[in-house]
Amino acid sequence: MPRKIIIDTDPGIDDAVALLLAFAAVEELEVLGIVTVAGNVPLAQTERNARAVCELAGRRDVPVYGGCERPLFRTPSAAEHVHGTTGLGRLVLPEPTVPLQLQHGVDFLVETLRSAESGTITLGTLGPLTNIGVALVKAPDIADRVQELVMMGGAYFEVGNVTPTAEFNIHVDPHAAQLVLESGIPITMMPLDVTHKILSTRPRVARLRALGNRCGAAAADLLAGFERRRQGKLGPRGRALHDPSVIAYLLLPALFRGRELNVVVETTSSLTMGMTVVDWWRTTGRPANVRFVHEVDAEGFFDLLNERLAILP
Repeated sequence: MPRKIIIDTDPGIDDAVALLLAFAAVEELEVLGIVTVAGNVPLAQTERNARAVCELAGRRDVPVYGGCERPLFRTPSAAEHVHGTTGLGRLVLPEPTVPLQLQHGVDFLVETLRSAESGTITLGTLGPLTNIGVALVKAPDIADRVQELVMMGGAYFEVGNVTPTAEFNIHVDPHAAQLVLESGIPITMMPLDVTHKILSTRPRVARLRALGNRCGAAAADLLAGFERRRQGKLGPRGRALHDPSVIAYLLLPALFRGRELNVVVETTSSLTMGMTVVDWWRTTGRPANVRFVHEVDAEGFFDLLNERLAILP
């Protein structure tokens, strides 16, 4: 039986690739809905991009909901310098005809989790955790309903990618991230420590293009654009492919290795705002609240990505 999942996302170049991978996993994942959030680009654009990717993949059946347009307390920030003004780099998709659902994404999260049997729905979060944080404030009881939350965010050895100490998704809304970490939900974190090992090199992009279908070509266009916009960030090795790690972990966890640790988010210091403070050596005595993933079989990851995207239109 497929695992039921709600994807919370801010598409975003690598978010779009993650959605394609999820849509290709029809035997393993039942996508109940996509909830968008402001992050890589403003909310209106993330809503549009999610619907456009659904149509690209032939998945008009997946409902898309608009969520929160700003963080809980901080001034909104985006990453258009990385993802382009549309959020999809050089990829141009037609204006989607799939309608945006009228229900607010937070209400969809609360209603869906409350109506499900306990421990039967997974949350896959690819962007800032604002929607999840608001849902937990509005309905704390939903925490016990979540089977697992697999999130892209945070860092330890790789420290930060938008400040010297903070990863983008956590930095955008650190207060929401801390709410999630304190919720008691079983959490698996895919931090920069693992995503910086999943690199969209030119041969890997060419392999996607060689699939010969429109989704393979779209993924190649997305990552080729990412390559140009991220020139120099990780040197000649390639560009980090962050968000698809969440979906890959759900499909083939044996590709990854992690350890159970305590993680808290810095929410007060202007110098280290959004830093994920990872108790790597277990010095604090605080109980583990996260499975912190730090190793990956990168070749196996790209084998999985190509194998699955090949079945899409």
